Amino acid sequence: MKKIFGFLFAVMLLAAVPAGAANGKVGVIDLQKVLRTSVAGQTAQKTIANKAQAFQKTMQGRQNDLKKLNDDFEKQKLMLSKEAVANKERDLQQKVKDFQRFGKDAQEELQQADRQATSRILDEVAKVVKEMGAKGGYDVIVEKSTTLYTADSVDLTDQVVKAYDKKYAHSKGK
Repeated sequence: MKKIFGFLFAVMLLAAVPAGAANGKVGVIDLQKVLRTSVAGQTAQKTIANKAQAFQKTMQGRQNDLKKLNDDFEKQKLMLSKEAVANKERDLQQKVKDFQRFGKDAQEELQQADRQATSRILDEVAKVVKEMGAKGGYDVIVEKSTTLYTADSVDLTDQVVKAYDKKYAHSKGK
C-alpha cells in the first residue's frame, strides 16, 4: 500500500515538473540503505540491539524463576491445603501475567525506540538531501522504492550517506 502511494506520489511529482524542465536533473536515494549503512543508523541499530539483548536476558531470568516456582509448587502441591494451593496458584498466575506484561512492554519500548531513531535520522537525512539538491541543481530527488526503474547514474544514496555521516560526525563532536 505504501509503495503504491509512493509510486503515485512520484508520478505526480514528475508530472508537476514543468515541460521545460523535462530534461532536468533527477536523483534517487534508497532510504533503507541510508538507515542501514550510515553511522547514525548503525549506531541506532546497535543501541536497540543492546536494549533487546538486555531485555532478553531479563526475560530469561524471569522465565527461569517462574519455572522454578512452578516446579516447587508442583512438588509441594500434595502437602498443602486446598486454600494454600488456591493461593499459590493465584500467586503463580499473577507472576505469569507480570512476566507477559513485561515482555509486551519491552517489545513496545524497543519498537518506540526504533521509530524515534528512524524518524530522527530521516529528518536529518531530509535536510542533507535538500542541501545536496539545491547545491547540485537537482529538479527532483525521489526515494528509490517509489520508482520502477532507475539508472545507477542517478542514484545518490552513497553520496547522501557520506554527506550525512560527515554532518553527523561533526554534530556529535560538538
